[in-house]
Amino acid sequence: MTNESTDNRSAEEILADEIVQQAEEQVEEQFEAAAENISEEQEKINELELALSVAQATVSDQKDSVIRAKAEVDNVRRRAAQDVEKARKFALEKFAAELLPTVDNLERAIASIDAEDEKQKVIGEGVELTLQGLLAGLDKFGIKVIDPQDQAFNPELHQAMSMQEVEGVAPNTVIAVMQKGYELNGRLVRPAMVMVSKAAGVDTSA
Repeated sequence: MTNESTDNRSAEEILADEIVQQAEEQVEEQFEAAAENISEEQEKINELELALSVAQATVSDQKDSVIRAKAEVDNVRRRAAQDVEKARKFALEKFAAELLPTVDNLERAIASIDAEDEKQKVIGEGVELTLQGLLAGLDKFGIKVIDPQDQAFNPELHQAMSMQEVEGVAPNTVIAVMQKGYELNGRLVRPAMVMVSKAAGVDTSA
């Protein structure tokens, strides 16, 4: 009886060992299969992440390109608007320069009229009206008179024709305007020709 029990237990132990071994093999196979599946999934995830990074980089580059293109378009549009504005402002420059001698002649004609002579006085009034109408038209288009009488000499706007010492007048003051100047929308068309005061004892002949 004792030997049979021993043999039976041995068989049971052998059977148990086989069952455990089979279970371990199944678990190992399942683990390997799961690990393989995880590796495949991870590989897919890595591929997707790489594709996402490439797509994000492409979108970023395209966004930068769009921003640069928009900035360039804005710059071109702004330069074109500035060019149009400059052309509009200064298109009359040559035309204005041609009209200025007429203005000078009208002013000289008015200055030469004898106010005591009734006939000349009537003519002078007509010339004065003509001059004022012409100046008003020029002013309408941005052409302004530069008449610096008694003002400080400005070499950017005035052309000094001579200098003279005048008692009681500060040096570099315009004491006479021989010909008025004109500017068009802030740009000089013709400088005013002037006589300027000088300090006492200063020799300007050299």
